[in-house]
Amino acid sequence: MQAILVRVISLERSSDRRERVQRELKNFSLEWAFLNAADGFALKALPKSYDQAKVRRLQGHDLTPGEIGCYLSHLSAWEQCIQENKPMLVFEDDFVLGPDTEAIIADLMACRNLWNVVRLSGIHETQDSIVKENHLYRLAINYGDPCGTACYLIQPEAAKTLINHSVEIYEAVDHFMEHFSKHGVRILAAKPYPIGLSHSKSTIVDRSDKQPVKGAKKLLRSMYRAWDRLTSSNPWFPK
Repeated sequence: MQAILVRVISLERSSDRRERVQRELKNFSLEWAFLNAADGFALKALPKSYDQAKVRRLQGHDLTPGEIGCYLSHLSAWEQCIQENKPMLVFEDDFVLGPDTEAIIADLMACRNLWNVVRLSGIHETQDSIVKENHLYRLAINYGDPCGTACYLIQPEAAKTLINHSVEIYEAVDHFMEHFSKHGVRILAAKPYPIGLSHSKSTIVDRSDKQPVKGAKKLLRSMYRAWDRLTSSNPWFPK
């Protein structure tokens, strides 16, 4: 079963994390390769797709350099998926393989008609409804955002759609992927998640102290979002 691309997003300078990935995938039967992550802190300028003033209005906060770099890295993975015209298994370099990972991937590849994207990891548990299940896992629709992009399977058609809706970068990539009302791509999940996290300090995302938007700032954000829905043909947060 190698009709699938496997890419591990990792900063080229993160030699210790790459060594851990190599140990983790030592007995993995699928061929894989590193995909050099975009280093958000090394960007000389914000990408044109990032409108800082608009992000501040509609989000209530900036994206961090790490969040921008992480988004750009996943865009690179989706572009490769389209170029090769094959499903892609995308890892970030803090994953831990579960014992049934390969068997679950093989089963998912055998029922490709049921999904566009399947997350194989998640930070938070959410309620769900079952699409399919067997003794290894259940393929489910999550009701809520599990957060994180440590591992997922994506098909070329879905990659193209996500890229087409990424002309503007305005939220972390894991939230964007679950933003069904924006792009229309339903993200399914293989649960219980076969991929865990190593819990090593992230080199890509850097918002450990994120605080929720509250009070007058939240009210003002809601007003900006309502105005965006009223005036834009492609609002960031459609109803």
